[in-house]
Parts: sequence; C-alpha cells; structure tokens
Amino acid sequence: MRIVIDDENALRLMCGLNDANIKYIERMCGIDIFYKGNTIEFDGDLPEGQSEVITQLFQQMVDLAQKGYEIDYFQVQLMYDDICKGKGLSFEAPVEHIAIRVDGRIVQPKSSNQRAYLTAMRDRQVVFGIGPAGTGKTFLAIAKALEQLQSGQVHKIVLTRPVVEAGESLGFLPGDLTQKISPYLRPLYDAMEMLISLHTLRKMEEQGVIEIAPLAYMRGRSLQSAFIILDEAQNTTKSQMKMFLTRIGFGAKAVITGDVTQIDLPQKSSSGLLHASRLLDGITGIESVYLNSEDVVRSMLVKRIVDAYEKETETETKT
Repeated sequence: MRIVIDDENALRLMCGLNDANIKYIERMCGIDIFYKGNTIEFDGDLPEGQSEVITQLFQQMVDLAQKGYEIDYFQVQLMYDDICKGKGLSFEAPVEHIAIRVDGRIVQPKSSNQRAYLTAMRDRQVVFGIGPAGTGKTFLAIAKALEQLQSGQVHKIVLTRPVVEAGESLGFLPGDLTQKISPYLRPLYDAMEMLISLHTLRKMEEQGVIEIAPLAYMRGRSLQSAFIILDEAQNTTKSQMKMFLTRIGFGAKAVITGDVTQIDLPQKSSSGLLHASRLLDGITGIESVYLNSEDVVRSMLVKRIVDAYEKETETETKT
C-alpha cells in the first residue's frame, strides 16, 4: 500500500521524533514501513481488512499533523483502537480540541470518549465525567476551565472536592484553611501546572481568579460567571451533591468528575455522584460522559492495571 503526503511539516509531525511513531506502528501491526520523500509504503502479511485499517490510521495521523498537532505513540494506539472498533473520525470532521494560549500549550482529546467529554463541556452547563484513574477527566476539565477564563467566557475558576475521605479529619491537618485544603486539591494544581507556568498560577491565585472552596463551605453561595470543578465527586453524599448543584448561578458552568470504583463512603450506594448521574439523566443542559480503560492516557501500565481490576469486578459480579 502507498500513501502520498504533500505537506513536509505534517509528515515530520506524523512520523515523530526519530521516526518513533513509524517504529511503533511497525511493532504494533507486524509490518515493514518505508518512506522516501513524501511517499510512505507498508508491506507485510496482513489479515483481511488490516490494510484498510492501517491506511485509515495514517490518513487520520496526517489530518491531525496538518492541523499542527504533535503525535505520540499513545495517541497512535488510541486512534488505532478507535478505528478497529468503528469509531474512527471522518477526515472532513473537525477534531475537538482545546487551545490554551498561555505558554503556547495545545491540548487535544486522544480518544472518542474524550472527544465526547469535550463536546459536552462545550455544549452543556453541567457535565458529569465518570471513569477510572488516568482517563483525563480532571486534566481536560482544567484545560477547558483555563480556556474559558482566558477567552472571557467566565471570570473565575472554582476548585472543590470532598475534604474528608476514608475517615480522615480535616481538623488534624496543620495550618490555616487554605493550607489544610491544599493537599486535597493537589491533583487539580498538578493539572494546571502542566498547562500554565507556576508564576502565572500564583498570580491568578493572588488576584482571586482561581479559588479553592471546600465543598462543606459552599452552602449558601451563588456562583456566577464561574467555571466550577468538583473533583473526586464519588465521595460526596446525596445531600452534598444537591447542595453543590444548586450553587450554580447565571453564566456558570460545572464539571463534576469521579471514579465510581473508588468510593470511600461507608455505603457505596449513598454516593452523590451515582445518584445524581442517574436522577438527572435526560435533563436539558446536563450530560454524563462515561470513560473507561480504553481512554486511559496516563500510561500503558495504568491502562493494564485498570483493565485487570475491571476484569476482576466482572468475574465477581458473575459469581
């Protein structure tokens, strides 16, 4: 099979540093890939239909590269999996992405479910992002919040999460309220630090543009023109979730993230995330997006770990 690519820059981005993406596809598909100038050829003993899958993979890689995106092997694997499952993008369809202008970072979805998640955050006022660790729930929510803040669509970002988990008491932590809350919000800060400089982050905190708000202290507030992220929502109670959702004011957007396989409440059925995602299903302006092990982007190892736990859960359910 032969593919001709006229855009030299797109060819460079598609192949990756030291042709890392090409070498990964060779190992993944058991083929030999050759390219000279702007022509790519691949050859090998391929099963029926595999040539079409690989051709579509290369065409999608070119499509992304021509839009200026750098492509890594993990993106290649997720695109390949989507194509094999019939979820591949059409080449004319725009790829959902978030453009973060600070420090020149560009964030893009790496799976079909992540694209659905970003689309929901764009089109809905309240979004539930539910899935296991490493699927990008928090990172993409932070990126979308920063995008809307920089474009003036919201005036501040509010970060919150349950602060008492698995029997641990906030009162035993040293320092003032902000210092007590910071360890619980560290994952949110980690995501921000991947997108903007530490100096910019500190400046935004000083100006009150980024606010940390313990969930228990949000009662009675009305949040206007804010992007609100409730993280680790699987550990909220039903009453806490109701209280949080009724804080959402005019011009505000809320993203609620959580992993329902890691509920620390005494009774898992009392999780506010589980209850709200079912109760509010179908309400205009609200959408739940479910991610799974296929969307894990943290590392291949995490992907395999999540798969192992999911298989164990399925086995226990059957027995």
